[in-house]
Amino acid sequence: MDAIEAAPPPPLSRWQSTWRYGFAISVGAGFWIASYFNLYDGRLNALWIVDLLLGALGVFLLRLRRRHPLAIALIINLFGAFSTSVSGAVVVTTLSLATRRRWREIVPVAAVGFLASVVFFETHPGSDDSVVSSFLFTLVFVSGVIAPGMYVGARRDLLAGLRERADRAEREQGFRVAQAQLTERARIAREMHDVLAHRLSLVALHAGALEYCRRLSDDEVAEAAAVTRQSAHLALEELHDILGVLRTLQPAGSPERPQPTLVDLPALVEETSRSGTKIRLHNRIGNLSSAPDALGRSAYRMIQESLTNARKHAPDTAVDVTLDGRPGELLVLEVRNPLRLGAAVPAGAGQPPPDSRPSALQAPPGAGLGLLGLAERAELVGGRFEHATADGQFVVRAWLPWPA
Repeated sequence: MDAIEAAPPPPLSRWQSTWRYGFAISVGAGFWIASYFNLYDGRLNALWIVDLLLGALGVFLLRLRRRHPLAIALIINLFGAFSTSVSGAVVVTTLSLATRRRWREIVPVAAVGFLASVVFFETHPGSDDSVVSSFLFTLVFVSGVIAPGMYVGARRDLLAGLRERADRAEREQGFRVAQAQLTERARIAREMHDVLAHRLSLVALHAGALEYCRRLSDDEVAEAAAVTRQSAHLALEELHDILGVLRTLQPAGSPERPQPTLVDLPALVEETSRSGTKIRLHNRIGNLSSAPDALGRSAYRMIQESLTNARKHAPDTAVDVTLDGRPGELLVLEVRNPLRLGAAVPAGAGQPPPDSRPSALQAPPGAGLGLLGLAERAELVGGRFEHATADGQFVVRAWLPWPA
């Protein structure tokens, strides 16, 4: 039975094609010149001229060996019954055929090669080789040409299989990344839904008060109008953020409760501490409520996800959460925790200067879709996110725009 069929041969470069023709010509020329002295005793002979013509024709037929491999191999091996100069072309075509690893093709070619060698040694002058010698010559030929050709075919098939698996893995990874981004966007859209409903309900409430309460003083009217204007402005800003990066998604079931912001960060720290994680909060921005809700919500979720990753991948370690920045610039958040004992620290993972944006940092082993979600969330608000290992610690940093 045939071996597993090799993959189609890849296209040959100009150099690969040139050296094959050069090999066929040089080997054939060597045998042809040697036959002039060994078989024809240094005398011109019509068979010697026919030998050369058949060798030239065999080299010319090499260009068809990939289009008609079996037919060309049989023809060129048949030329070997009358020509020594075709020997190089015989080697090239037979080896090329052997890369296909089809015994139904290899056996006929080997048989024709054996018969051609018998005919050559029996018909050419100066040759006294026996049938046994022809058989041994064919056996050496099969071992020396066909076996390496089958090895080349097997290796080509292996590389093609590995290449296909790599391409498939890359496509699957791209699909997983896209799916993670879509899931994160849908989750952000659901979070923003209730915030917009809250803002618009405030607008409706105070507008209704202005419409139905006729006895309000001028100060009360001004206060209600200010609240209405501020709520409408904030709602428009958050709606603009959503429309810029997300498509409207209808959440299934009843709406979720309003999402937390930085004001709820101390409660998250306390909850995380009660779960057994040692956590320290370094608040350098002062009043947590000074950050806009959209910004605070993104920062809150990023810190929450980072704490989850720390608890999952580095349990029983201390986590430091740092908040820094000011309105009109950037909100800088950083979550760092020591690597577990035995974890490798990639070389070159540095720390950027405090007042400059960092260059790309190397991701540690085990970075998964959670980090992709964090990067997606940072990009959605126009910020940047990076993670790295530095000084034996895993560090997550984000730079988020903070409107004035």
